[in-house]
Amino acid sequence: MRVVVVGMGVQGPKRAAAAGADLVATVDPVKEGVGFRRLEDVPPGAYDAALLCIPDEAKLPLMTALVDQGKHLLVEKPVVAGDEAAIQALIDKASRTGAVCYTAYNHRFEPHFMRMKALIDSGELGRVYAVRLFYGNGTARLVRNSAWRDQGSGVLHDLGSHLLDTIHFWFGVPEASFTATAINRFENRSPDHVILTSSGAMSIQLEMTMLSWRNHFTCDVFAEKGSAHIESLCKWGPSTFRHRRRVLPAGRPPEESITLVQDDPTWAAEYAHFKQLCAGGGPGNLSNDLWINATLRGLAASDQG
Repeated sequence: MRVVVVGMGVQGPKRAAAAGADLVATVDPVKEGVGFRRLEDVPPGAYDAALLCIPDEAKLPLMTALVDQGKHLLVEKPVVAGDEAAIQALIDKASRTGAVCYTAYNHRFEPHFMRMKALIDSGELGRVYAVRLFYGNGTARLVRNSAWRDQGSGVLHDLGSHLLDTIHFWFGVPEASFTATAINRFENRSPDHVILTSSGAMSIQLEMTMLSWRNHFTCDVFAEKGSAHIESLCKWGPSTFRHRRRVLPAGRPPEESITLVQDDPTWAAEYAHFKQLCAGGGPGNLSNDLWINATLRGLAASDQG
């Protein structure tokens, strides 16, 4: 498969490295050393798929243009739209042209995220009572110094989309919608610290911040027959997964622990998955964005209201 990477800022070089020998062109309006300034300048017959690492407002128009040509695409999360009809229209068009539309949520390919998914699906935990996720980095000042990044919903879209997708990956769409219990602007014009909760049959708490000076991720899943926990991501390593089996009526649970110290495997794994989807004619995963976009849009509106 021949691919072009559009946008060579932070994520673009990672996507280019993952594509390896499949890369035929790079595109960026200002970056030095790229092959083209606009995707329109790349001969359509020169590539089969595009990896889009571009600002949110540019995504839907460029995705539509690619789908019109039958080109496959991988786009960095999140796909933001004023309403879900725009996303649905793109899904419908892709089904007609045969294009694979894939929104990149690379954390799904974290080894411990996949391990958690397998444990939940196995039923070994029994009924899941509560889930708590924390995702923090220390990018507040970098965001504040960037006019185009420090606007809109800030960390809600940036890290919140990852957390929502993780919940979707592990459990599907929760029965209860999310409510913002905290939306803070401690240093930035846009939110830099947010807490979301969903209080259905399963209690969910998602906390995200740009004010965690050491990048960190934690996850706790509390369930009928035990609990499971993740500490850190591979890129920040070491990354640890713990499974504790409940002792009745009470007592210290036996624990299985797996710690990984390795480079981030998610970029290469996600590209291989995308490439496989393209070779097999799909399906893409843009339908996931219908729920994620609706949730983010509703939370952003509540912040403005």
